[in-house]
Amino acid sequence: MPELPEMETYANALRPRVVGRRITQTIITREKSINVPVTVWTECLVGSAITQVERRGKHLLFHLPGEQLLLLHLMLGGWMFWGREDDKPERTIQVQLSFGEEHLYFIGLRLGYLHLWKMEEAERKLAALGPNPLELTEEMFRKRLLTRRSTLKAAFLDQGFLAGIGNCYTDELCFEAGIRPDRRTHELPDEEQTRLFQAMLELLNRGIRSGGYMEHPFYVGDAHTGGFNELCQVYDRGGEACHRCGNSIVQSELAGRKLFYCPGCQR
Repeated sequence: MPELPEMETYANALRPRVVGRRITQTIITREKSINVPVTVWTECLVGSAITQVERRGKHLLFHLPGEQLLLLHLMLGGWMFWGREDDKPERTIQVQLSFGEEHLYFIGLRLGYLHLWKMEEAERKLAALGPNPLELTEEMFRKRLLTRRSTLKAAFLDQGFLAGIGNCYTDELCFEAGIRPDRRTHELPDEEQTRLFQAMLELLNRGIRSGGYMEHPFYVGDAHTGGFNELCQVYDRGGEACHRCGNSIVQSELAGRKLFYCPGCQR
């Protein structure tokens, strides 16, 4: 599932392409991917210009005139592609937004969605999200961490704790900090809390700079999106040798979620 760096990568790529441009056509092939009748959707969108693209946690918000917006969550398996008709991937497209001869394709929205809301409705939907981890000070992070009574893995996966971090970056930032993700939040000494905070900032920013771990390119010739795949140290590397110490990466399970760590580097 795309996490903060992946959605930030998408937002950065979308802004110069769609902001200020009018939607000339929209095609819906799976009505469950949207939340209003297709006729209402088309009437609201066609002719409207996107005024801003904003990320909130794992969501993207496409702002429209009249205090409306499109709220996107790709969930598991969702991705986007930008290009002309001839560039379109040979995949089933659930939603298409056209900007003249260029199109934004939403693919794999079986669990994900693109919903049309008034601004106040969208804010209610997002009200339970925690803060942006990239905007926290270390003091703010410590306070939030010490209110938890769970494993680090469970805490970071809770979008009410911090918005945007999921399975991959939880395991990766814990590796960066040298702390196992099954440690208890309230039992970490000050020094480990500091290491965890610094690792979180470094890892998320590295993920953004590297284009996240998305499998599919965003446009033809895209060499940036997905660059973090090769930088993963533990996630999805169960049984492989740690690049740092040579020990085998452990793959385990915690509360139904996969968990990866290095027994040599993480104590």
